Amino acid sequence: MKTKSSQDFYLVLATVGVLFAISLICIYGMFYFKIAEIQQVAPAEKLRYMNLMNSAAIPFVAVLVLLLGVCIPKRLFPPKWLNIFAIVLIVLAGGTASWFGARTAVLLILSASLVLQIVVLVLAAGGSRLPQFEKSGYWVRVGSSLVHLGLILFVFDLLLYRYTFLHLFLFWITAVAFMAGMFFCFYAHNVVRLITLIKMRRESSSP
Repeated sequence: MKTKSSQDFYLVLATVGVLFAISLICIYGMFYFKIAEIQQVAPAEKLRYMNLMNSAAIPFVAVLVLLLGVCIPKRLFPPKWLNIFAIVLIVLAGGTASWFGARTAVLLILSASLVLQIVVLVLAAGGSRLPQFEKSGYWVRVGSSLVHLGLILFVFDLLLYRYTFLHLFLFWITAVAFMAGMFFCFYAHNVVRLITLIKMRRESSSP
């Protein structure tokens, strides 16, 4: 139990650190874009700047994807199987990157993480006790699953931003998943009270 708690702590710490680094790159890129008036330079120079910012963020996005690939299965697998899964995932990602490029490898890991997270969300929404969560409570488990789902879709959106329709679709799905997940996590007791109140009113109004 102590080992699992330590593993969870380091996974969370690493994820927060990577997200913080990506945030700094985004903030720097936006301010520099405004201050240097990049919007007024030639299209080729603007494209070079955007590619430079993307190149700076790619290593952190790749690490974030690998962390997601390990963090999400830990809700379904015991520590022993999780370690095996992590090794297989890293080897598979490395092989895919060598043959088809880093972008394809990232999309592959994201796709696997998305499928697993959907499984976790369905199990949590169905009331199953199979997924392992740090905190108990139905709505907290559902909220946590939605937040993780939103995080995966957020990275998908970063990689597929060039496809306008898909970008907007992923953006709104991500926003809804994040907001609903945070609401269920922080206001789980209020949700329970509201549902109980609705049930009581229905029972009192029924003949």
